[in-house]
Amino acid sequence: MDREALRSRLEAALRAHPVVALLGMRQAGKTTLAREIVARRRGPTTFLDLEDDRQLARLREPIAALEPMRGLVVLDEVQRLPDLFRSLRVLADRPGKPARFLVLGSASGDLLRQSAESLAGRVAYLQVSGFTMAEVGAGALDRRWLRGGLPAAFLARNDAASMEWRRQYITTLLERDIPQLGVRVPSATMRRFWMMLAHWHGQIWNGSEFGSSFGVSHTAVRRYLDILGDAMLAFQLSPWHENITKRQVKSPKVFLADSGLLHALLQLPTMPDLLGHPKVGASWEGAMIQEVVAHLGAHAEERYFWATHAGAELDLLVVRGKRRLGFEFKHTAQPVPTPSMRIAMKELKLDSLVVVHAGSESFPLGDGIQAVAGRRLLLDVEPL
Repeated sequence: MDREALRSRLEAALRAHPVVALLGMRQAGKTTLAREIVARRRGPTTFLDLEDDRQLARLREPIAALEPMRGLVVLDEVQRLPDLFRSLRVLADRPGKPARFLVLGSASGDLLRQSAESLAGRVAYLQVSGFTMAEVGAGALDRRWLRGGLPAAFLARNDAASMEWRRQYITTLLERDIPQLGVRVPSATMRRFWMMLAHWHGQIWNGSEFGSSFGVSHTAVRRYLDILGDAMLAFQLSPWHENITKRQVKSPKVFLADSGLLHALLQLPTMPDLLGHPKVGASWEGAMIQEVVAHLGAHAEERYFWATHAGAELDLLVVRGKRRLGFEFKHTAQPVPTPSMRIAMKELKLDSLVVVHAGSESFPLGDGIQAVAGRRLLLDVEPL
């Protein structure tokens, strides 16, 4: 699968910055992408995989080990050596910049904090989230939705093989990868939390209610949610609130980051299973939010949801400068405008409102509202 757009962004970042951090969940394609960059590179390159204990040992004295290297230096699974960022600052500031560094990581929280502190002004961040519809083609939307974007799951020979791979992936994450991040939570506890979170997918977070159902305090479940967030296995959509007349929801919505993992946790191996499940609408919403965000290139600080305590809501609000774009996600072939949509248009002063639906055609719904078929999203919604 050729990921030309992502590769071009990465190469541009490497030209502009001495250090580039490529972040994404395990098996999202970071290493494959980095090796493609290395293969195309003219001049010296070095690839160090920190999962290999022998190569990790070479970097116990990072400056001494890395200083002689020239050209492009790739450091894979850099979360295994978090103190490395202080050394990269020294190396990035050398006159003439004899080397540029591409670091790959599967845990965002600590990496972002430590790299931001050590490499301010020297590092660019790119995120790999698995295949997008732009990469696999609109005709593969259903397979992308069912199996998720992780390459091995999407490219499996059939749905059963894909489901088995995702089950093994979840087990490996829980029993090996998450503990390697220093997490001291039993894997059985994290599995149960992750499965409960799958049933909460697309809902507004209520730590007290979730903690009561789980049998622990709200602070404990908040910690578990942060663990999955740091491993980029879950994400939160922040609430948008401003000084308007209506009382607004101020808690985030929570989603699993990959629809294929969501369906594995919900035991939905086939499309008929998914279409008959009560979470089909929430699953569609989460998957299409990520497609819209990828298509628009919307940064984390530009995307929100909006809801009032009176019941009006908007699934996704993208704010860039003075522009405000609204999105609703309906798993139906014939969406209709609702009072909630009209309230959102008026109260949020939206430039446009797009209803992304599961049908095959796009058509206007009136009053600045447009129905766009999921398969036509890339054609009928203009990038920012």
